[in-house]
Amino acid sequence: MKTASIVLAVLATTLAGRAPLAQAQESSASQAQEQKGPTLGGHIGFLVPLVTHSGGQTTSLGDAPAVGFPTGITVKRGGPMAFDFEFVPQYNATGTRQTTLTLHPGLIYGLGHGWAVGLRAAFVVDQATVGFTPLVNHRWPIKRKNSLFKAYFVEADLPVRFSRPVGTPPTNAVTFAMHTGVAF
Repeated sequence: MKTASIVLAVLATTLAGRAPLAQAQESSASQAQEQKGPTLGGHIGFLVPLVTHSGGQTTSLGDAPAVGFPTGITVKRGGPMAFDFEFVPQYNATGTRQTTLTLHPGLIYGLGHGWAVGLRAAFVVDQATVGFTPLVNHRWPIKRKNSLFKAYFVEADLPVRFSRPVGTPPTNAVTFAMHTGVAF
């Protein structure tokens, strides 16, 4: 809980600064030409893992309900590439009702017309689990002037995790998840 508080404090401090805000997943070519230097943006949303295959078993949302709340900070220079650092607290409502925090840095590449693809590394805090997450993202701009939020987005994720706990057999999990939220 202390780590989550620190992460949220850093995010709030960063966003309260004077850095220009940008759309988290992609900005249009005209905006990229107008802005000088790197831009800072981000996103908030929620994530639902729909289907997971691990250890020879397949589970769905009905078998193992869970929800995550991804929050990301995005740094973008000119061009279609952006660096995005995402923090994902996730609550798993089965078994021990475990709460996890995944550190999720990655690169997002804007394809145009609101589409982007990306790849993130994944490090689960306090667990012997690492992995990667390929993603496909689509955004729709919010056209209100002076709005903090610049776009709605929906993202399809395919998290792949390699769990190597001491004293128990290793497992490899593949999940299909949906992530939706707003970008600023």
